Amino acid sequence: MAKGWLKAIAETPEIRSTVQVVGLVDVNPAAAEKLAQEFGLADAVIGSDLADVLSKSAADLVFDVVIPSARHDVVSTALAHGCHVLSEKPMASSIEEGRSLIAQSEAAGKIHAIVQNRRFISGIRRIRRLIESGALGDLTAIHCDFFIGAHFGGFREQMDNVLLLDMAIHTFDAARFVAGKVPVAVYCHESNPRGSWYAHGAAANAIFEFSDDVTFTYRGSWSAEGANTSWESQWRIIGTKGTLLWDGADTFQAGVVAGSEGFFRAIEPIDVPMPADEAQTHGHASVIADFLKAIRTGEKPETAGNDNINSLAMVFAAIESARTRQRVTL
Repeated sequence: MAKGWLKAIAETPEIRSTVQVVGLVDVNPAAAEKLAQEFGLADAVIGSDLADVLSKSAADLVFDVVIPSARHDVVSTALAHGCHVLSEKPMASSIEEGRSLIAQSEAAGKIHAIVQNRRFISGIRRIRRLIESGALGDLTAIHCDFFIGAHFGGFREQMDNVLLLDMAIHTFDAARFVAGKVPVAVYCHESNPRGSWYAHGAAANAIFEFSDDVTFTYRGSWSAEGANTSWESQWRIIGTKGTLLWDGADTFQAGVVAGSEGFFRAIEPIDVPMPADEAQTHGHASVIADFLKAIRTGEKPETAGNDNINSLAMVFAAIESARTRQRVTL
């Protein structure tokens, strides 16, 4: 993931002109040295101790790309050194740790934002704009399917609740964003299907209740071979006037009721508007740009920790529901 971040910095003029990478930290310094060579960062301080590298480099930003279990210590250290922090998702390994990081960022007067890069893509921005236009009427339901046979190796295959904690949060966050609603409760069933190469929780089915009687359902598996969906999931968005289908890639199909008679009402296709701002559709680069703008202007970034904790809460409520086999309120 660090390579993806460095690539986004190098290839985006607005970011490249603003950010100077002065240090790379890794538990394996050789990996950091390899990245430094690849991206021409000969002057970067390299080490395995974050506090030491921060002191030597005088950095004022930290891009946190560590595994979830290390996040709290890394962000806490960065904030204590007076740095703004942009973290990979999930925000924390527990709600308590998430609240702790919010409190620390507020006490330090620094920004802590989360990389929810999959809300910064064209498809999600187009869906949000269509819903806001009222063309589908009042939103009633969002249904998402995610089925991919992903062989990562490494830490993911040893994680508990791997799908919900490491991947589903993307779709949960995007659904919360496009709906513009507050998650209220969830019922979730989690499993590790026969043949799974993950240690735990490669599949899950969740039903969320959102405010204003909106339902959001998620069906997913990271050990489903044979017919991969998009990484963005396949979407069905239902309103009182019609429905939008999105394949998670480039195909949209939207229709609204055009008649008032007949067993099946006549349906009229409608166009899905383009994003209001193309600059918000470049994934990691757009998240980093939004983060830098927040530092420059003092405005709250879209994925600030005190908002993103609501997406994290969806994940941990789903995990708790799966564990207890009960409906859990958020």
